[in-house]
Amino acid sequence: MTIDTSTDVVGRTVEYDQLSRAQKALMSLSGDVAQQLAEDHGVCVRPLAMRRIDLTTGRVEVVPVPCGARREDLCRPCAEKCRRTRMTQCREGWHLEHEPIPDRPAPTEAQKELLAVRADLHTVYQEEDEETEREAIRNTVAVLDDELRRAGVTGRLEPLDPPDRPAVKRSTRRRQDAPNLPRRPVEKRTLGQVFGGRYRPSTFLTLTLDSYGRVDGDGAALDPDDYDYRRAARDAIHFPKIVDRFWQNTRRCVGWEVQYFGTIEPQKRGAPHFHAAIRGSIPRAELRAITAATYHQVWWPHHDEQVYRGDRVPVWNDDAHGFVDPETGDALPTWDAATDPAVLLTPGHTVTFGAQVHVKGILGGTEEAGRHIGYLTKYLTKSVSQAAGLVEDPSVRQREHRRRLVAELERTPCSPQCPIWLLYGVQPKKVRHTAVPGQCKGKAHRPEHLGIGGRRVLVSRKWSGKTLGDHQAERAEFVRQLLNRVGVRPGYAVDDGPFEWEKTRPGDPDVPTRPALLLHAISQRQRWEADYTAAQALAGDPPADRSATAGEAA
Repeated sequence: MTIDTSTDVVGRTVEYDQLSRAQKALMSLSGDVAQQLAEDHGVCVRPLAMRRIDLTTGRVEVVPVPCGARREDLCRPCAEKCRRTRMTQCREGWHLEHEPIPDRPAPTEAQKELLAVRADLHTVYQEEDEETEREAIRNTVAVLDDELRRAGVTGRLEPLDPPDRPAVKRSTRRRQDAPNLPRRPVEKRTLGQVFGGRYRPSTFLTLTLDSYGRVDGDGAALDPDDYDYRRAARDAIHFPKIVDRFWQNTRRCVGWEVQYFGTIEPQKRGAPHFHAAIRGSIPRAELRAITAATYHQVWWPHHDEQVYRGDRVPVWNDDAHGFVDPETGDALPTWDAATDPAVLLTPGHTVTFGAQVHVKGILGGTEEAGRHIGYLTKYLTKSVSQAAGLVEDPSVRQREHRRRLVAELERTPCSPQCPIWLLYGVQPKKVRHTAVPGQCKGKAHRPEHLGIGGRRVLVSRKWSGKTLGDHQAERAEFVRQLLNRVGVRPGYAVDDGPFEWEKTRPGDPDVPTRPALLLHAISQRQRWEADYTAAQALAGDPPADRSATAGEAA
């Protein structure tokens, strides 16, 4: 039965103040209407209040700034905006016909003079014993480094002081049980081969991890006791490392600088797998051989058995400047001692790919290319658990599978600085007294990340020749040029700055409420959209296509 909240039971019009509480409960909340309107216009639903100071006029105002969230459960408009920018980045670099980054220019005389002065100071610093003089040289070199950066010099500048501990050198000889790969000289090119004088196909690749046990159709282990959760957790944490190793092997094997745009996504079983758009064509057999020969050795202390658990955990000792055994008072081995090559003879873990490798050739400018771009970026707005389907009405078997995987991740170290190492009797690298044994704030241990603690999107440096910020700036510049070309003047003040930005604090009297900021952002977006629609009509341009195949299907 539907109740009309505007009339009473006999059909008479009733004022809002005369409505009952039950009738008001059936009405829409103003905050819900504002949030839905903001999502319809693509406006951030939880804007941040920032104080903007115009350095030319001195005007100060508090304006809403998008939160920039990448997950739709936090802010759908910001997450969708980021996803579409990633789609643009993938599309622009996948089927390039020319090198995106030109050769580096020859060093200028000014650059060489600055570096020559720095070289002299470096030599004097090594020979000087007086600390006062060494401090003066350090200050001078810091100024020179800033001048070199402003002069257009990039790359690492040699520090004056050598590192406290030299890097650990380990053998780079391949494992005897790993297949050998051919090694070719790497050419300085990123474009693939042209076939038939006109076709330059590219590649879509999917890599997966090995099997840890039998699973059902929902990805849950059929026999949890037989499923190797320990190896699954370790492989998930170290998955980005083996992906990097794969690209190193690929470039050495094919003989040119292979470029890629890839995303790390979870499978239903919770294990990560990798989708990549590769510029250029690589034979399927070669990619499968590279995958089979790729591995990553983790030279960490062995951590198969916990030494401490429950209330019996190491404690901090100021005299020892580290953690000690709670009963004997003996200091735990430091990270450097535990990873010394003379002590650590075998790696703590080795990651390999699974046998399943999917390779497909893709032609640029086709609808198929657009579909694969949409597939690459499909789950970027979801958390890892949501993308794996482990949070929406799970079955009993799924809940148990997820519980055991999360429990294993909670006791698997994620980095050399991870406090979980204390449970295995090893002091983490650069440990401090604030560390809590067994408790790490790293993303990899959180249930919603399932061991994927780093970035979900991996892009090679020479993919499109632009950063993500460059692609975002291009969108704004396109709109600005369109307005100027057709002579549309915005009906609101547009300041060019320069501006200085300040963070606001809770309780600042000039900061509007969150609903007021949201309404201001909606009003601003509506005016922008009106001006852009008018400019499109004057220019005769069709409405922009926001589908995943925009710019691909010609």
